Amino acid sequence: MQPSWAPPSWLFGPVWTVLYLMIAASGWRMWWVAGPLKEAQPEFLLYAAGLLLNGAWTPLFFAADARVVALADIVLLDLVIIATIVAFARRDRISASLLWPYLAWSVFATALNSAIVVLN
Repeated sequence: MQPSWAPPSWLFGPVWTVLYLMIAASGWRMWWVAGPLKEAQPEFLLYAAGLLLNGAWTPLFFAADARVVALADIVLLDLVIIATIVAFARRDRISASLLWPYLAWSVFATALNSAIVVLN
């Protein structure tokens, strides 16, 4: 069962397409601004952790039907996105600002995941 405020399923594809482009642009810009990977290793470790957590959520939530584990994953993802924004902002505010819509959507998805756990 889904909450009444859940968006239509057709919306997720377009939203994630835009968000993935912004995430990629943020990472590329940080790489361009920071220079060699070793110069921004902590920032890129956070960035990579976010990508892994993001990639894990869909199979946890849909394929494994592990909604509580998926909720833990997405809460951790929210925290990692925040840490990435903070870390990126120290070097380049544009790279950081490209991640704000991702954080907003992830927090919304966290609320949606939470509601689904409660309703089911």
